[in-house]
Amino acid sequence: MNIHIEQIRPELTWRLRQQVLYPAQKLYEMELDEDNDGVHFGAFTDNALVGIISLFQTGTIFQFRKLAVLHEFQKMEIGNSLLNRVEEFAKSENGTSIWCNARVSAIGFYMKAGYNHTGKLFSKNGFDYEILEKVLKEPV
Repeated sequence: MNIHIEQIRPELTWRLRQQVLYPAQKLYEMELDEDNDGVHFGAFTDNALVGIISLFQTGTIFQFRKLAVLHEFQKMEIGNSLLNRVEEFAKSENGTSIWCNARVSAIGFYMKAGYNHTGKLFSKNGFDYEILEKVLKEPV
């Protein structure tokens, strides 16, 4: 399967966010207030959008949010490819670390990608999360 990743407009992320992460919610509820301040990437195969991720920057620290891959394309390395792309982007912008609010059910995926536990746990909208982080570059 040929997958390519490119930067996309924020509104292109909303349908996948809804389908994969929040199927019980309405499409209009998928827009984040900060979407226009982020950088968004889409994974495409045969011109079809099959995965998304959104990245937000505060100084040298980056947060990615809403990593989603259509169910029929999961376990095909697309999530890893999207994760690698945002990490590369953050490094190119002199990012020192990257973090996420990981659903507890997905922690294993992030741990394999080199993310570390912070022990900061919380629940929101019926989901349990832990903040995970990864050092991209040691501060000088």
